Amino acid sequence: MNLPKDPVMLLSVINTALRDKYASLEELCGDNEIDIDELTKKIACINYEYDASANQFK
Repeated sequence: MNLPKDPVMLLSVINTALRDKYASLEELCGDNEIDIDELTKKIACINYEYDASANQFK
């Protein structure tokens, strides 16, 4: 998965992938060899957190 560097674009790409293809953030990160901590920190800088019950960043 080619991830954008811009946090807003990253949020959009990740939430779309979570909605369309993955049941969890862990599954998405595992399949794409993405460091989950690094990803969540990048998105947190724009004040979004992962909500596991909704399977999206809010």
